Amino acid sequence: MTLSWLAIVRLGIVQMALGAIVVLTTSTLNRLMVVELALPAVLPGLLVALHYGIQISRPNWGFLSDTGGHRTRWIVGGMAALGAGAFGAASAIPLLETSFGLGLTVSILAYALIGLGVGASGTSLLALLATATAPDRRAAAATITWLMMIFGIAVTAATVGAMLDPYSHALLLRIVGVVVLGAMALTVLAVWGVEARAKVVPDPDPVPFREGLAEVWSERTARNFTIFVFLSMTAYFMQELILEPYAGLVFGFTPGQSTSLAGAQNGGVFLGMVLVGVAATGLRVGSLKAWVIAGCIGSAAALTIITLIGQIGAPVLVPAVVVLGLFNGMFAVAAIGSMMALAGQGRARREGTRMGLWGAAQAIAAGFGGLLGAAAADAFRAVTDTATAFGTVFLFEAALFLAAALMAARIMGGVPRPLPRTSLIPGE
Repeated sequence: MTLSWLAIVRLGIVQMALGAIVVLTTSTLNRLMVVELALPAVLPGLLVALHYGIQISRPNWGFLSDTGGHRTRWIVGGMAALGAGAFGAASAIPLLETSFGLGLTVSILAYALIGLGVGASGTSLLALLATATAPDRRAAAATITWLMMIFGIAVTAATVGAMLDPYSHALLLRIVGVVVLGAMALTVLAVWGVEARAKVVPDPDPVPFREGLAEVWSERTARNFTIFVFLSMTAYFMQELILEPYAGLVFGFTPGQSTSLAGAQNGGVFLGMVLVGVAATGLRVGSLKAWVIAGCIGSAAALTIITLIGQIGAPVLVPAVVVLGLFNGMFAVAAIGSMMALAGQGRARREGTRMGLWGAAQAIAAGFGGLLGAAAADAFRAVTDTATAFGTVFLFEAALFLAAALMAARIMGGVPRPLPRTSLIPGE
């Protein structure tokens, strides 16, 4: 039995909850460390890289859910770990101000827990979608769930941004606590009974993890797509840790304004995903490959614009960031649609392992890209003015997007067109 549209939307609520928590750790807390606490950008870069580095365990989580079933258990448990880690990371902010050593220790433990939570919950959720969704609905399911995740990120960032001024540590902890508890409650309600009704059958002939992973890596399609994911996601995440500090240091944004900027960016991502979903699913305009390439090239152009306005001081950062989000969303949803379509190709009952492998590549790229961007910004600020330093990093990121577009043009010719006209009536 496959997932109904209503069940797919319910699983999308989990993605929405996950995004709502993660945006606080990678956006708001990062800005507070760099601007309010005057710490080097490389510190939150290392912490976020740690949480992404921990996610190298994603193939293991996917393999466990392939062979043992009970994906719901991993989804709920992972969300609980993520919430605990996020609240711990927020609690470390005042500690970093009064006792740096203690604050750093708490931060390291918290971000490690965040990585474990995202890996367990996110990978198991995607594996459940890939295995229990009908093949002709997989790309649409990816679009729906990612739209909901971006919606959660955008709404959380905008709401928290509005509530966080005037800033205080106590206010931060109250807001993060409410977001974490709300996300946990939504997750439990969303996944309750979905897996049981879908009757997902685990692998009846399990093999050791290394053997299962080797089987997937030996598949040329899976291997090439893993490399593409790493390159493109390195470009996608390079600005994640420096965009808000850039807004604060170059344009004078307050903590609330810069957090709202993240909401505006993710609002653009949401619009980009809707555009691809409507055009490709409803109007049958363009292939996944074409949308990936267009998104990468547009992202490179938007980053160039963001660099230029920093040099001339033009007060148009928000619309420029929305445009960046728009093209990011176009690229991301097309790449995710390809991922969902390819997850079922190859050895049967390895969907979770493939999703885990690609998720690990994404996580490693996100950590590497975020850390590279933050470290490069620090290094360039030591030898040039702030606007030029950040702009140089943005231009390098733009070059990576162009390289990703070139790679997509070469390797994605064999990706099936998995966006047919299908009814989106809930429960069908």
